[in-house]
Order: sequence, then C-alpha cells, then structure tokens
Amino acid sequence: MGHHHDSLTRRRLLQAGAGCAALIGLSRKSVAADDKIVIGFWPIASGLPLYVGLERGIFKDAGLQVEGAKFASAQQVAEAMIAGRVQGSANGTASAALGLAEITSPGLFKIICSNPSNRHLVLDEFVVPKDSPVKSIADLAGKKIASGPGIQNVTLAKVILEKNGIANAQVTELPIGQHVPALAAGQLDAVYTLEPTGTAGRLKGLTRVLEPGVISKYVLGNADAPWFGGSASVTSAFLAEKPELARRYIAAYAKAVDWVRKYPDESRTHMDGFTAIDASLVKEVPLAGFTLYNEFKPSDIEYFQKFFDVFTERKIFSRRLDVKSLLYAG
Repeated sequence: MGHHHDSLTRRRLLQAGAGCAALIGLSRKSVAADDKIVIGFWPIASGLPLYVGLERGIFKDAGLQVEGAKFASAQQVAEAMIAGRVQGSANGTASAALGLAEITSPGLFKIICSNPSNRHLVLDEFVVPKDSPVKSIADLAGKKIASGPGIQNVTLAKVILEKNGIANAQVTELPIGQHVPALAAGQLDAVYTLEPTGTAGRLKGLTRVLEPGVISKYVLGNADAPWFGGSASVTSAFLAEKPELARRYIAAYAKAVDWVRKYPDESRTHMDGFTAIDASLVKEVPLAGFTLYNEFKPSDIEYFQKFFDVFTERKIFSRRLDVKSLLYAG
C-alpha cells in the first residue's frame, strides 16, 4: 500500500513538475512569440516612422518587440493583414490597397497615421531619363510608361496621363527599385514613382524629375491639397485580441512620428537599408508629412475622401468607403 502511494505521489509530483515546466515554457514563449508585432512595409521614403522606430530603439524602449516585414507591393501587405501574418502596415502602404482589402474583408483595420504629400511635401512624381527630350507629362503620348506595382499606382498614373490629354495609356507595373535602372537602360520613357526614386536617380546622374506632386495637382485638383496616399494601420484583430499591447504600439509609433518631425535630417539616414537609396544620398530626399489619427482636420478628411472616391468612380472600389470610419478612434 505504502509503496503504491509513494509511486502515486511521485507520479503526481512529476506531472505537476511537467505542468510547471510547460507553464514556464508557455509564459516565456508568449513574451517571445505571441507578443511579437510584425508590421508590413513597402520600401519607400514615407515608411520612415517604422524605420526610425526600429533603428532608434523607440519600440524597444517601450518594451515592444516590433519587426518590419518588407513586401514587394502594398497589396501584399494588405493580404498579409487579412491572413493575420502581420499586425498592421507602416506609412507608405497605399491607402487604396488598404481600402480594397477593407471591401474584401470589412472591419479589417484602423488607420493610425497617414502620410500627406503635395508639391511641397514631395512623395509622388513623374521621372524621365536625364537626357529625355520630354518637357511635360503631355509629351508622354505613345511613350513607354511604368508605375510601381498595384492598383493604386497604375490607376493614379492613368488618371494623371488622362488629365494631361493622354487617353487609354498603357502603364506597366514594375518594382520600385527597378525604376531608375529601367529608365537608364532606355527600356522606359517615364515612370510614375515615389521617393526616394527621383532623388536616387538624379544624384546618380541617370534621371530627372519631370514633375513632382502630381496627385494633388491632377487627381485632387489642387497642388497644395494633402494627398493621403499611404497609411499606417493596425488590424482590428490585433486591437481586439491584444488591446493593451496595441495601444502601447500606437503610442510608440506616434513617438517615432514625432521624432521624424523633430529631426528630419537625422531621420532620413534610416532610409538606408529599408529603401533603394544609399546612405550617402539620403540627405537630399524630400519628406512626406505625417498626420496622426487624432490630428485630422475636417479638410484633411475631405481630401482623403475625395481621393478614395476616385476609386469608387472608376469601379475599382465596389462600394464607397467612408474614410472617417476607418480612422482609429483612440
């Protein structure tokens, strides 16, 4: 009897021990794996708050484990959000690609920050080879034109060409890192692209910017209007499942935005390694603006809505999206 009792006790202790070990393993794992925040980005200049947050330790200082995941297009970032592989997007992720994902998967995300650009806060531009005879966008009729990948880039390039009298233009999708080489090699006559492409090509002596701030001017009808072309977001699943962690991440992201605003020159250095620009050239790159979810003025929301409505008018969005409802409410 006593012997049986001993073995039972020992077995219980072992089981308890195993249980404790499992719990210890679990708690350690949850800090390492479950609390990891993966943010999808597209390698352009306006992704700066994420790059700064990662490289300057702003996320780490907030006790967060944040990882940037680079994607070839904004659509891939949105797909990863739908699949739950990433917890959000960095600035520079095409707002319309997020909009399309919202239509496919309603209630997918909330926008925590958007990046307005225009002719002063330059992000979007048409770029041509350095010695191109082309003097204006209207001269591009019948020419070989490319844009970055994805529906937002292609659609906007076509709208701009139309507004300059070029109907039914063909626009080829091309990864953004290939824009300068393709122009330099004479494979293309022009690209609709985003910074740092124009600066990189100009400083290498290969390309020149034909016209900057083209979306505000031709799509929104006002060269000074803010074009909210990219947005940082968090998924609604992340907000629901880890509300405290999500709030801490949003606060840290806002800190990174603040850092970019305060130290624009120093923050530019963080583009190297994330975008197609070398460290020696970054100081020349123009910067987009950043508008946090709690900083949107009514006029900002109007222009953001006007931008989204272009996609509804063109039947790319199957229904109208209300921008205001997509903003994180805090």
